[in-house]
Amino acid sequence: MSEFDDALTITDGRVELTDGWVIGEAVNGGLLMSLATKAASDALDAAGSHADPVAFSTTFLHAAQPGAATVETEILRTGRSFSTAEVTVRQGETAALRHSATFADLDRNSEPVHLQEAPPELPDPEVCAPAARGGFAEKIRLLDRLDMRIDPATVGWALGQPARDGEMRAWIRFADGREPDALSLPFFLDAMPPVTFTFGALGWAPTIAFSGHVRSRPAPGWLRMRITTRNVIGGLFEEDAVVWDSRGAVVAQSRQLAGVRMPAAPESA
Repeated sequence: MSEFDDALTITDGRVELTDGWVIGEAVNGGLLMSLATKAASDALDAAGSHADPVAFSTTFLHAAQPGAATVETEILRTGRSFSTAEVTVRQGETAALRHSATFADLDRNSEPVHLQEAPPELPDPEVCAPAARGGFAEKIRLLDRLDMRIDPATVGWALGQPARDGEMRAWIRFADGREPDALSLPFFLDAMPPVTFTFGALGWAPTIAFSGHVRSRPAPGWLRMRITTRNVIGGLFEEDAVVWDSRGAVVAQSRQLAGVRMPAAPESA
């Protein structure tokens, strides 16, 4: 079993959140979204309904810590084309997140393609900048689970030269060789560094609300990602993400609202 599948193992509504998926002290929100999606998928599958996620919406209520958690699942609707379930992940009496997900048959809903965003041009992974623990990222243990190669054109922030353009691009996959699938896409959508790093804001950017769409089953191989923001206002920003698979097909997309502590903007010349 892969590290990711082991982390999503739910037994009688209980799961152990390990410190291998943390950013600082908190468990990565993307892992929690995949965990909640799996719980909903399992419940719908057991009810003889759809099991492929196509859309989800998550509200983060409290930072989850490594340790035991409970997963509560309620089926809200089963239909001919779409089914919906809601999941709450708790630690003790505290709700960490509420997650609503809609499921369908991905194979029926991923073709034909009438219009599709083209993937960004990236240098080969071998010449991109690997994301690894060290320095300010030492406590991001999540990076040990990933093989992430950031486009050198969008990694100036790591060299003290933030572009302040609100865009980052990268190749990404699991470090242990697990191939991507529909269940892993909520995790990947939230796996890259916050796009506000491109402004020199290298601290934690806690997600407040997150919505995502799964568009197709990803083919084996590297995933390609682009994250962008166009509005960083006060202590909040939106982040849009698109994921392409090795075929160049759009397989997932998302938007989140997150908080950030921004550095002072440079003075105009």
